Amino acid sequence: MREFDYRRAHDVPGALALLDADPEARFLGGGTNLVDLMKTGVERPARLVDVRDLPLDRVESTPDGGLRIGATVTNSDLAAHPEVRRRYPALTQAVLAGASGQLRNMATVGGNLLQRTRCGYFADVTKPCNKRVPGSGCPAVEGEHHNHAVLGASEHCVATHPSDMGVALAAFDAVVSYETPDGPGELPFADFYLPVGDTPHRETALPPGALITGVTLPPAPVAARSRYRKVRERASYAFAIGSLAAALDVRDGVVHDVRLAFGAVASRPWRARTAERVLIGATADAETFAAAADAELAAARPLPHNAYKVTLMRNLVVAELTRLTEESAR
Repeated sequence: MREFDYRRAHDVPGALALLDADPEARFLGGGTNLVDLMKTGVERPARLVDVRDLPLDRVESTPDGGLRIGATVTNSDLAAHPEVRRRYPALTQAVLAGASGQLRNMATVGGNLLQRTRCGYFADVTKPCNKRVPGSGCPAVEGEHHNHAVLGASEHCVATHPSDMGVALAAFDAVVSYETPDGPGELPFADFYLPVGDTPHRETALPPGALITGVTLPPAPVAARSRYRKVRERASYAFAIGSLAAALDVRDGVVHDVRLAFGAVASRPWRARTAERVLIGATADAETFAAAADAELAAARPLPHNAYKVTLMRNLVVAELTRLTEESAR
């Protein structure tokens, strides 16, 4: 690990100024991803600006009935918050599925959104990787890709985004707030992550030097009837091979409202809007759920060793929407 400067910021303007003073600086939250990447040489910041002391560690209700989550709220505090558990249970379940207890105690909401892919080629500086070195190639296309993307990928990158939290935030139309030296800004979650295209190294739409200050969840009555299901290769802590955030409102056997987002299948949390359109106003049964999943997954372009993800996600959609339907009937 190369030497680096460490500074602790106590307010947002101070944090922005410290980062602006050094183009090779990085913001540091819990460090559960950044420090690992520094150890392997993927990240080589000249300065770390610690933002854990910023006054951004609260979960608060908004006047319209949503929730505002500060960027330095830890994953543990987010999952345990009573209003998150009551209004957005899938978010609590996603956070609890996302890491070990020790990591959740350190990891922050803002850092979770900015974590990098766990693709083995990205993490190995001896290998080419277009995310790490633009134009160097994507060896995963012909190499090890059993847990790589089946939706929204390109020949330039087939890596997946590792966040569980982000999948639930995508389902509930979260909005990311940030600050820059030029002032504040907001990004709808649907626009936060950039498509892969031919620039996989450009991962988010955040302006250069921006600091995430929080995430807002708009009011969503359907979110109170939600679930998060994660499939992984071992029951203990592991990254997903496929996951689903689902919320469903069924009235008189008909789908009144629904939210679906897929995880571990694309370079970003994947909002399944095509499936949602199929479901709205349709009969709430397994046949309809399967048809909606098929409509969404028609765009999938699996590689030779990850086609199982298409079947996996189809089965997840049917199973979890069926379970939510049964729960609503009780």
